[in-house]
Amino acid sequence: MGKTGTAAAFYDLEGTLVSTNLVHTLAFYAKRQQGLWQTAKKSVETLVKLPFFGVADLYSRNVFNEVFFRSYEGFSQDRLRYFSEELFEEVLKPAIFPGTPELIAQGKKIGQRQVVLTGALDFTIDRLMDHLGIDDYVANRLEFVNGYATGRVLPPVMASATKAKWIREYAERENVNLSESYAYSDSISDLPMLSIVGHPVAVCPDFRLKQTARQHDWAVLDLK
Repeated sequence: MGKTGTAAAFYDLEGTLVSTNLVHTLAFYAKRQQGLWQTAKKSVETLVKLPFFGVADLYSRNVFNEVFFRSYEGFSQDRLRYFSEELFEEVLKPAIFPGTPELIAQGKKIGQRQVVLTGALDFTIDRLMDHLGIDDYVANRLEFVNGYATGRVLPPVMASATKAKWIREYAERENVNLSESYAYSDSISDLPMLSIVGHPVAVCPDFRLKQTARQHDWAVLDLK
């Protein structure tokens, strides 16, 4: 699978290419809910849940994603998409790490396909992916019924081992040579995707990933 063909660079997004995470995006939308009561309610609910989000993230990235996105229940699909450009300009664009554009440009220069895998919601990052010049990307997708979010995420939930599975399928489909490819992440939760390429790179790594990188002599990069 992917033994011959071109190389690619696979990136995690939050904490790897940008400093923001899923909580920043939810907070942005919570502040823009119609009506002061709704705004206050959503903002308070977000703040109250933050400690739980942190615990769930350490326990399981998949569980974290499923629990976290329940907070979007009742959001209007039109409203979420309407504010996506503002989200990019106010939150995501300023959060791009200084070294990110150069890293992507270098990869493109040597012919690598630039691919992002993220647990973020697709409509929140479309503009960012275009800005960064990413060739392909996969993100989580909210379920909408009658134009409103149910709080459920459509499978597959993009996290941890799911990312590795997606990369293998992508490599097979697009004739990508995984042994010549790179993968970049800041989190130990992405160990499965880092382990299936020939050139794993720890970017601003958390403690456990930094230890793993040292043990396996992986490259460590700081884009900040």
